[in-house]
Amino acid sequence: MSAPPVVPLFPLPNLVLFPGQVLPLYVFEPRYRALLVRVQDTGEPFGIVRVRETSNESTLPFHERVSRVGSYAHLMQAQGHEDGTSSIIVVGGDRFRIQDFDLTEPYLSATVQDWPLEPDPLGLPATEAVARRLLADLLRLRPSDAAAIRDNAPDEPLLLASFAAALLPLTPEQREEALEGKTLLDRLDVLISTVPAGARELN
Repeated sequence: MSAPPVVPLFPLPNLVLFPGQVLPLYVFEPRYRALLVRVQDTGEPFGIVRVRETSNESTLPFHERVSRVGSYAHLMQAQGHEDGTSSIIVVGGDRFRIQDFDLTEPYLSATVQDWPLEPDPLGLPATEAVARRLLADLLRLRPSDAAAIRDNAPDEPLLLASFAAALLPLTPEQREEALEGKTLLDRLDVLISTVPAGARELN
C-alpha cells in the first residue's frame, strides 16, 4: 500500500472551498510563493483548509487552529508580478481529511486521506429533487438576483450545492458542516436547513 500523499496547504481564515467553486487568490507571503512554485513544478493540487477562529489564538500553534477537513485546489491560472507576488485562480476539487501535519516545509503541509462522498441511499432521483428544492429556496431568498441565478445555476446536483453554498448567508461553521456531509443528500439537507424560514419551500 502506498503512503498517504503529503499535500501543501493554503490555510485561509474561515474559508471553505467546495467542488467546482472558482477562487481567486493573491500570493504574496514568501512561504506561499514557495508553495506556488512547487505546485507549478509538479502540476499537483494543493489543499485549501479553514483557519478557525478561537478564543486562545495567541497560545495555540498555528496548525492546531486549522480544520482537519479541506478541499483540493486545482491551479487554473497564474500571473506573476514584478515584485514576486502572483495572482492565481483555482477551482475546488474533492475533499480530504488531514491525518498528520508536516512542519518541515516553509509552508504547512499534511498527509491526507481522500474523503469521497458516499452514494446516496435513496438514489439519484431523490438527490435531484432535493437539489431542485434548494434552487427554488435560493430563488425565493434572492428575488432580485433570480434571473442571474437561473442562468448560472448548474444542472448537476453536486455543483448546484457548491453554487448555493456560495450564495447562501452561511457561517463558516455551516459551510464546513455542509462540506462534511456523508452523502451529497446530506450536504443538500444542511444547505436547505440554513435557508431562512420565510424563503423555504413548504412541505
